[in-house]
Amino acid sequence: MNYTPIFNTKRTDKSSVYLKWIPFFSALIACFAMLFGCADPSTPKKIKIGLSIESLRVERWPKDRDIFIAEAEKLGAEVIVQSADGDERRQNEQAENMITQGVDVLVVIPKDSVAAAQIVQAAHAEGIKVIAYDRLIRESEPDLYISFDNEKVGYLQAEYLYRQKPSGNYFLLGGAPTDNNAQLLRQGQLRALQPAIDSGDIRLVADGQHWAVNWDARDALKKAEQVLTQTNNGVDAVVASNDGTAGGVIQALEGQNLAGKVLVSGQDAELAACQRIVKGTQTMTVYKPIHLIATKAAQAAVALAKDEKIAEATQTVNNGKIDVPSILLTPIQVDKDNLDEVVIKDGFHTHEAVYQE
Repeated sequence: MNYTPIFNTKRTDKSSVYLKWIPFFSALIACFAMLFGCADPSTPKKIKIGLSIESLRVERWPKDRDIFIAEAEKLGAEVIVQSADGDERRQNEQAENMITQGVDVLVVIPKDSVAAAQIVQAAHAEGIKVIAYDRLIRESEPDLYISFDNEKVGYLQAEYLYRQKPSGNYFLLGGAPTDNNAQLLRQGQLRALQPAIDSGDIRLVADGQHWAVNWDARDALKKAEQVLTQTNNGVDAVVASNDGTAGGVIQALEGQNLAGKVLVSGQDAELAACQRIVKGTQTMTVYKPIHLIATKAAQAAVALAKDEKIAEATQTVNNGKIDVPSILLTPIQVDKDNLDEVVIKDGFHTHEAVYQE
């Protein structure tokens, strides 16, 4: 019996061929959608910020880091942190690495104010904006500089000592000569003392010869010992540019039974410095509210990533190439009379830690 099949299983018309490929093309489209199109286009790209720190060995920088990260994350940004351990070449390499990771903004605490210009140039070549944090980056075009008025910090250091001791032998111990802040501090110190220097009331000993390499307390100790030897202990006041170098100076003074008899300034309100102020071996420090600078820097970094204008950058500071838009915050003189009110009340240190209770 002959019959004609209802279905011809060997049909090769075009429509059947196309039908065979529909599942394959559907799967392929789905894969591309997963790779490129599944994300909600209304969801903004997460901002990525690179924080390059010259070293975490200085007491204050871990505090800056933690406050900065907390504020940036609160604003929805991700922060990548790298520390160069005091090596400017390593800092430049780390910055290059963060650039390749696709950060939107680089926030740099430079080890060397001139060497860090390479970081700015490399970042700008990739369309990445740069904030110079606390220390100015020279000979380049950073997008923002945020710091305390460092010349004013130096002025407050020397002015305080001058009010306590308006005549005598003064030793000016600078910070790292590669740090632009050290130069600004010296300018402020001299501005406070110059009238008394000109009148002869104050005499500078070993002026211009002594800068503490890398802000190192051991180097400060060595330099202070040299000056004490050269002057036969004839020093009445030491304008030390930060608390670390002040600690080295005070160690040298202790070796000559002069601690507490010679005035010593500082900066940063480090815990050991606050303890020395209570003890009477360090005269004063300059407090720079860390929560303020770190918070504002994080806010500025996020704003720059969004191409927003920084309204608070109402000042400029010349870095040798351009007038850099700047936010300059106000430092505070601290001594034993207002230490509790300023430093402890602000939550920077606890009463128990400062007074070693």
